Amino acid sequence: MIKINVNNKQHQVDVAGDTPLLWVLRDTLHLTGTKYGCGQALCGACTVHMDGTPVRSCSIPVSAAAGRKINTIESVDANAVGKAVQASWRKLDVVQCGYCQSGQIMSAVALLSANKNPTDADIDAAMSGNVCRCATYMRIRAAIHNAAKALA
Repeated sequence: MIKINVNNKQHQVDVAGDTPLLWVLRDTLHLTGTKYGCGQALCGACTVHMDGTPVRSCSIPVSAAAGRKINTIESVDANAVGKAVQASWRKLDVVQCGYCQSGQIMSAVALLSANKNPTDADIDAAMSGNVCRCATYMRIRAAIHNAAKALA
């Protein structure tokens, strides 16, 4: 059994330690907001926060999450930054297909939690590991700026 803290709830999971965190979140804990994209930590669809830092859950073994605080998209609206990012996403109609958006939002929340007034370069750097196949990058950047203004 591996003990993990996900969205401020303690869980004991009976899986092999090398099972990717993504599959524990989706298949064991039924938190399906975190998406499988590439399985190689290249696209960012599976982004979650581990102790506040965005990580790719497809490449993190669940054993590495033991004793760490994991937050998924399901808990992102629990703080002002998450609420502001989600509101900006809706206001600026960022989503097209929506598949990558949970990972995009998780990366944006991490950025704005660390940097309340990011430049375009800051946003591009923070979001560079998140691929949007619909190419809404300009709207994503605008939504992050909008959320930053709302938090100011």
